[in-house]
Amino acid sequence: MAAVIGGVVVVFWAVAALWWPHIVPLDPQAQHPMQRFLPPGGHHPLGTDQFGRDVFSRMLAGSRPVMEIAPTATALAVTAGTAIGLVAGTFGRWVDEAIMRILDAVLVFPSIIASILFVSMVGHGIGVVVAVVGLSLVPVVARSVRAATLVERRKPYVEAALLRGEPVWSLMARELLPNISHTVAVEATSRLGDAIFAAATLSFLGLGQPPGSPDWGAAVSDNRAWLQNAPWTVLAPALAIASLVVSVALISDELRTGRDAR
Repeated sequence: MAAVIGGVVVVFWAVAALWWPHIVPLDPQAQHPMQRFLPPGGHHPLGTDQFGRDVFSRMLAGSRPVMEIAPTATALAVTAGTAIGLVAGTFGRWVDEAIMRILDAVLVFPSIIASILFVSMVGHGIGVVVAVVGLSLVPVVARSVRAATLVERRKPYVEAALLRGEPVWSLMARELLPNISHTVAVEATSRLGDAIFAAATLSFLGLGQPPGSPDWGAAVSDNRAWLQNAPWTVLAPALAIASLVVSVALISDELRTGRDAR
């Protein structure tokens, strides 16, 4: 049941990201100085911010940057991490050792610091944020896929495939990958939650979307100074982030339970 609720929330935000220009009640960028900090109610169900902009409309519009960045970054992380993990787990020995030492070295360095440094050097933009967030998640995915591959690598069907002369690349694609698909699915949902939070964090630090963007992380950063006087300006985007991250986590937990029950 929890996973179903999580799925409904994720679908809601996905629809909002795609169709927000058609469903927002007011222009999310329209400023009305005479309507600053209106409390929730009436024409503004979630109130207005310091420029008189409708918080509800901005929250719906802010779903698009998150839903553009996080799934793409997750796809990058899962694709690269799965390939690396499969190679490490299949070949073993020195190949596995070399790959794992490199991944360990990457994991030692805090990903948020690496992301800040990279974005600061290269510049802002959705493509940069996608690359930074995606690459920061690759080592985690690779380690999980490697562990699952090592388990499958010891099973009789793998030995049978090797005895009949199946090439190692075919072995990974046709034999091992389908049998670790549940692990890949769990990693995809888990890393999606991480990517959402990472993208929001970069925006909060001013390294994602430009100032004034309705992006959730940027909205929390822009309005944090008004938390005591107008808490709704911060709570709305913060709760949007939390709802999406928690919903993805619920789906991931359900997939993990299904995998462990196999």
